[in-house]
Amino acid sequence: MRHPLHPALVHFPVACWSLVVVADFTGLWLGQTAWSWSGGLLAAGCAMAFLAMLAGLVELSRVPEGAPMRDAWAHMGAMLTAFTFFTARLILRLDHLQLFAPDTVSFVLDAGGFIALAVGGWFGGRLVYGHGIGRDRSE
Repeated sequence: MRHPLHPALVHFPVACWSLVVVADFTGLWLGQTAWSWSGGLLAAGCAMAFLAMLAGLVELSRVPEGAPMRDAWAHMGAMLTAFTFFTARLILRLDHLQLFAPDTVSFVLDAGGFIALAVGGWFGGRLVYGHGIGRDRSE
């Protein structure tokens, strides 16, 4: 994995989804000015997450068995959970491309997605920094 694509792509959904949570919760105080940003961020985050997942699946074959593979499965499970939460959030907030204000379900999906995102990110960091996956060992 001289230049793996997956790590380059994951920054987009992480940033977009994190900003969705901030925008929705800030919308409690600032109203539509804040939460109106989350629709586009959700769409961009979900689209880029799909591409990142495809790249991750391609690169999965290079993860050695044992502890690195267990961490890879945990990473994939957490990130798929985050993807599911945020995709559901996107689908539930749109009606004919019109955005709706966040409600209780939206905030639960935001919180669940963000927790899954954090757990998945931790396992992803463990793969790189703990197991050396995707790093060039020749240096």
